[in-house]
Amino acid sequence: MNLAQEVISKINARSAVVGVIGLGYAGLPLLCTFAEAGFRSIGFDIDAAKIEQLRGGRSYIGHISSERLSRLVAAGKLEASTDFDLLRQCDAAIICVPTPLGEGRSPDLRFVVDTANEIAKRLHRGQLVVLESTTYPGTTDEVVLPILNESGLQAGIDFFLAFSPEREDPANTEYDTRSIPKLIGGLTENCRAVAARAYGQIVEQVVPVSSPRVAEAAKLLENIYRCVNIALINELKLLFERMGIDVWEVVTAAATKPFGFTPFYPGPGLGGHCIPIDPFYLSWKARQYEFPARFIELAGEINLAMPGHVVRRVSESLNLMGVPLRDADILLLGVAYKRDIDDVRESPALAIIRLLEQQLARVRYHDPFVPRLRSRHLYREMRSVELTAKAIAAASAVVVVTDHSAIDYRFVLDHAKLTIDTRNATAPCRRAEDRVVLA
Repeated sequence: MNLAQEVISKINARSAVVGVIGLGYAGLPLLCTFAEAGFRSIGFDIDAAKIEQLRGGRSYIGHISSERLSRLVAAGKLEASTDFDLLRQCDAAIICVPTPLGEGRSPDLRFVVDTANEIAKRLHRGQLVVLESTTYPGTTDEVVLPILNESGLQAGIDFFLAFSPEREDPANTEYDTRSIPKLIGGLTENCRAVAARAYGQIVEQVVPVSSPRVAEAAKLLENIYRCVNIALINELKLLFERMGIDVWEVVTAAATKPFGFTPFYPGPGLGGHCIPIDPFYLSWKARQYEFPARFIELAGEINLAMPGHVVRRVSESLNLMGVPLRDADILLLGVAYKRDIDDVRESPALAIIRLLEQQLARVRYHDPFVPRLRSRHLYREMRSVELTAKAIAAASAVVVVTDHSAIDYRFVLDHAKLTIDTRNATAPCRRAEDRVVLA
């Protein structure tokens, strides 16, 4: 029996120990899923506050319940630590750290590099290392592999290396970690076999591909597909506004075609860690091949401009009422980047708040999922206000940024002087007499 077969036997027996590094929106669900499958699972993070919460069975992510965590902690299946020496006990080390953009929209891989260095110091024979963080094609073999090679061990023979992109969609009630197919790109055939067997214990479908680069490129394609199509519909929204055409009605009409069309919907901009950021990883890499990724760059420019469009619509609509923006009280509904979650990463609400305050408007917000808002993009910390009739009526304009399902939009329209709706959230309850502007 070779080493790969030995590791696979250990995985099959559920005696393998799984380590997940980076306990955010991708890492924590993965850690829980391995623990629920019967593996001893150790979560690693440099944030001591997160580790303390996890040890107490308390969740800091909305769609991961504290009940789920406390059950796994009490059973001894889920552990959390800032001590990377515990990686020596792990048969698998899965990297789920952030991959933000640096200056000039260049990839910032410092978290991946730092994590790979921590693993390399403790790498042992038979260990599986998987990168899940979204990145450009070539990161696994160009960046992670050379660091791990410093251990003196050889990939595919002494240890196993693969890329398997995270595909988490927070608050998606139809798909979760188990039911989303898992792409596996191994550095070698043995690497692919070991990684596929590990993930095969926790997901319904494993999809092996020929290399880490294919898996890396596939994840980028998924996000670029959404980014470009959202940019297209956002641009059409701007055009149709000038033409006096309701873009929402246009999309609904086009979606009746049973083939050849997938509906995308306009909004105030892109949010989350993936779609606003990941496409630029590929456009950056394309420049190394002297290839201009024009679709990606143009889509990014259009989507980044949408918060400014929303603010202009607010200003124009208030001017028609004789209220200058600099004297206006603005109430934003929703600051999370999408419906029914607590994640504000790259949310267009942040840019909208900043732009409004630069125009000297007074801004408040209500979000049932985000009681407190802190961001490097904002000038100050903010707290969610209660959505009362008085709070709504006191606003010069109410701006719907995130269409949370818990908000009673009829109640809002009944008390608002003016509503700027960027999501068409008011459509089901809107009346002809309501003062609503779609933006």
